[in-house]
Amino acid sequence: MERWHWLAQGDAVTQATALLLLALSVASWVVMLYKGWLLARSRRQVPRCVAAFWQADDLATARSRVAAIDGGGLVLPLVDALQAQRMPAAAVRPLAQQGAASAQLTRGLRAALQSASGPLQWGQVLLASIGTLAPFVGLLGTVWGIHHALSLLADSQSIGIAQLAAPVGEALVMTAAGLAVAIPAVLGYNLQGRSAGRIEAELEGFAHDLQAMFGDGAPSAAMA
Repeated sequence: MERWHWLAQGDAVTQATALLLLALSVASWVVMLYKGWLLARSRRQVPRCVAAFWQADDLATARSRVAAIDGGGLVLPLVDALQAQRMPAAAVRPLAQQGAASAQLTRGLRAALQSASGPLQWGQVLLASIGTLAPFVGLLGTVWGIHHALSLLADSQSIGIAQLAAPVGEALVMTAAGLAVAIPAVLGYNLQGRSAGRIEAELEGFAHDLQAMFGDGAPSAAMA
């Protein structure tokens, strides 16, 4: 407990800075753990969904197979966009359904990709913010600790190393704490952002294939 004695003896600024760093650390690890699980599941499911779709005999079978596999809901919106474009046109149609079949499919696939990018990009802004903010929060604690040390020197004509140890230790610990919070957040942002980008590229490739094969609006035996 002696190693944390400086924190108990610190003022409101010191304790608030330490609590803020703790909150940032907890938030970053919660995001990274959940996001890591989400990306790992998506890396397994997306290729299986795409393979199941192309191996199906018709659109209804393909959708049912994808729905059974796609727990993250990343591929199914693309299939639904294709299914919506293949449905018979109603007598009274909104503007979104009055364009060419290829344009309607493009619009639906684009909306599906945007909805899929939301879960994949979730938490990235928070990790980037923590990675940027945490060193400055630690720097604030460092400056405040040095301020304490200088205040002790100014208020006392004779002061020993024991009196300076607490504020100097406070400054050093705050610097290390800021870096300890920022480094994992930056690594998580980079690694998970790269993984999410690969999944998004695979979804975009699937959407491109759907557009290339079924975007002309002509009936297809495989999709009947």
